Amino acid sequence: MEKYTGRVMNAETASEGMNSAVALILETEFDKFFVKGLKRAYPRRWTQDMEWTIGPYVASISPRVQWRVEEDEHWDLIGFEYIDGRHADYTPGSEDLPKIEHTMAVLGRISCPSLDLKTAESRWKPYILNEEDLHWLVGDRLLHTDYNPLNVLISDGRALLIDWAWPTKGAGWIDPACMILRLIAGGHTAEQAETVFRDLPAWQAAPAEGLKVFAEGCVNMWTEISEADSAKWKMKMQWAAHEWLSHRLCIGT
Repeated sequence: MEKYTGRVMNAETASEGMNSAVALILETEFDKFFVKGLKRAYPRRWTQDMEWTIGPYVASISPRVQWRVEEDEHWDLIGFEYIDGRHADYTPGSEDLPKIEHTMAVLGRISCPSLDLKTAESRWKPYILNEEDLHWLVGDRLLHTDYNPLNVLISDGRALLIDWAWPTKGAGWIDPACMILRLIAGGHTAEQAETVFRDLPAWQAAPAEGLKVFAEGCVNMWTEISEADSAKWKMKMQWAAHEWLSHRLCIGT
């Protein structure tokens, strides 16, 4: 690894993160890197491929990918530009929300690259009861989809998206919809959450029927997730999905 980084002077384990066996901050002779990695035999090592592949396309809104080490017998490691920042605050009135809105608007203007990405309709197919409704999710936009606050880094007045393990091609309004669930879990009412990003072009183009279908799918998805693992944050996401669906049903289509 030192052939990419220079001589390592210090290594510090990152305190937060859920998807990597290795998460380190490396300080070298000349630079500083954030390193994440998985064992080569890990079944979901494909998430490393996704982050490495999509990185160059989202460099304007994410820490830049710098290098990758795959020659190691046991580990697959990716080095990212180190960003000194903090994770986003999703509580009502947070000053981070306009920054996130700006980043999501920039993402909405990035053309989806011609890569072998998962599509929104295939990802949510297990949770949409009527297969004919999957057409609402079809689109040509590049989506992040995982707006866990740990995946949004606030630094120098910007919001940067990290952890691109699930880049997806689909309807542009899906990302704001995913974010709405996180805002509800962060303390917003469903109505307040929808208001936060009302000026996003992608949200303004969202079809009411499509939103209802997606909200139903999110309830089914988070119910499955929370029943498999009753971690507090997963239970809260299940609750948030129910709150959003209730709101969608109340305002009609």
